[in-house]
Amino acid sequence: MSKMKTRKAAAKRMTLTGTGKIKRRRAGLTHLQTKRSSSTQSRNNDAAQSLAKSDYKEASRMMPYG
Repeated sequence: MSKMKTRKAAAKRMTLTGTGKIKRRRAGLTHLQTKRSSSTQSRNNDAAQSLAKSDYKEASRMMPYG
């Protein structure tokens, strides 16, 4: 049986942490920042977040480490 291919779009957006969790970025920080008045909003969105448990099974299928 051949090896599973990595979904490159998923690999560019998610990484595996040392403890085995999948880490992702939050949406909404790439453009249109001038209309966001609160810097708190941007700062809260800035940090990476671990993937929800409900999405973990599907995401791990897309990545090379499943």
